[in-house]
Amino acid sequence: MPLGALSAALAIGSGGLIGIVLALIGGGGSILAVPLLVYVVGVPSTHVAIGTAAIAVALNAAFGVAMHARLGTVKWRCALVFAAAGAVGAFLGSLLGKSVDGTQLLALFGLLMIVVGVSMLRAPTGRTNEDVRLTNLTAPQLLPRLLGIGGGVGVLAGFFGIGGGFLIVPGLMLATGMSLKNSIGTSLVAVMAFGLTTAGSYAASGLIDWRLASLVIAGGVAGSSIGARANAKLGQQKGLLNGTFAAVVITVGVYVVSRGVITLSA
Repeated sequence: MPLGALSAALAIGSGGLIGIVLALIGGGGSILAVPLLVYVVGVPSTHVAIGTAAIAVALNAAFGVAMHARLGTVKWRCALVFAAAGAVGAFLGSLLGKSVDGTQLLALFGLLMIVVGVSMLRAPTGRTNEDVRLTNLTAPQLLPRLLGIGGGVGVLAGFFGIGGGFLIVPGLMLATGMSLKNSIGTSLVAVMAFGLTTAGSYAASGLIDWRLASLVIAGGVAGSSIGARANAKLGQQKGLLNGTFAAVVITVGVYVVSRGVITLSA
């Protein structure tokens, strides 16, 4: 897709918004990527938007993994098992997603946004375990959960071409009982794996706009830096940030669904 100066600027700005959101609340930027590419940048193909968003989200997640690794918040064994199972699911999901009509896929994506937005408004429940580890002793309990939930989340991430952070974080907490802090850091390993798997599938079908992806990634790196600084100042207002972003996700989801319904009924 040839990019004019305005489209290039919008792509960088969209990437910046994705990066800011990821840095502020630990996830969620990826679920905005496809609507931003379709409705703001003007990518005409839903499938190209999904493939391009997947590689951009994966590389942005790689920056996050490096940061969280330095902070020691990544549970590596849990992350690798969850990511491996999810990568298989993401590959299968991406195959299924490419076979679905673009308009229908976008409408389904809007429904997912609404579900994710509503789930963000719910406070986490249950006790957490800061010291959870995947060992020979805990494997009989943790391994089936990590494989099952990881595979299921991967299918959804691959089908919709998203990093899946807001699906992975609660999935990891459900599977292992780890804390929110650890689940955010650990989730980025899976986000990266899911994104690369989905992007590989779409790239093999020629459904990635590489120039556009590079602009979104560049914007995302800059946005992450801005978001990290804002996070330090707004750290005590995570509930407000979460609620505000949830409202944005639900609103955009309703818009995407309504556009899809109008198009399908025309």
